[in-house]
Amino acid sequence: MSPLVLNADQIGAALASFLWPFFRISAVFAVMPVLGGSEVPVRIRVALALAITILVLPVLDTAAMPVLPALSAEAMVVSLQQIIIGVATGLMVLMVFNAVLVAGESIAVTMGLGFALMNDPANGIQVPTVSQFYLLVATLLFLALDAHHAVLGLVVDSFVWLPVGQPLATDSMWALANWSAMVFKGALAIALPALAAMLAANLAMGVMTRSAPQLNLFSVGFPVTMTVGFLAILLTLGGFGETFERLLEDMMPDIRAVLEP
Repeated sequence: MSPLVLNADQIGAALASFLWPFFRISAVFAVMPVLGGSEVPVRIRVALALAITILVLPVLDTAAMPVLPALSAEAMVVSLQQIIIGVATGLMVLMVFNAVLVAGESIAVTMGLGFALMNDPANGIQVPTVSQFYLLVATLLFLALDAHHAVLGLVVDSFVWLPVGQPLATDSMWALANWSAMVFKGALAIALPALAAMLAANLAMGVMTRSAPQLNLFSVGFPVTMTVGFLAILLTLGGFGETFERLLEDMMPDIRAVLEP
């Protein structure tokens, strides 16, 4: 029985066929919220990326991957390409949650709760408590709608649309840049009903102040605005779910447009 002999090229090819998919998948977990991001410990992110890589490796066409020396400049470029592809995918998911964050900040400032801040582990900054509430609801909806499985499915399909060694096209980069506008459009769609209700309350308080100048606006207006804000959040919570689901539905084809040249 002859011993098993592996040369450096074979070892480098085996490592590359595993490491390049691992780089792309781990880059997704480094940015994507809920399953990854800074709120998830690094060890858990690495373990999840490693487990998913092992699961999807049998269905990948490793024979079509470029065979390059492990420490060559070409291998470094291919590795960087995989990281960029993974970061772009996770960034598009992160933008949806940033739209929720911006909407919550707009509502909190309008209702007078902009000073009530909490630490946001996902972004490493302090955000209003209203934003944290909306982020918690969005996270539960993201998991309930099985969007995390849909995103991971797109990442696995990306190895067919965008094989290892092929960089993102220029059109894909422009599509990613255009998707960033969704942060403001999505935030407006989420916050508009509550903002309209509080604008009506502020107009009513303005009319009352003009008709009764002796009314102390600072002692009456703040509780009224806060109460109207909480009622607006309660009444528009169902619409928030529909708007967030629509944002996720728009996100999936846009991710595919970025990953599919």
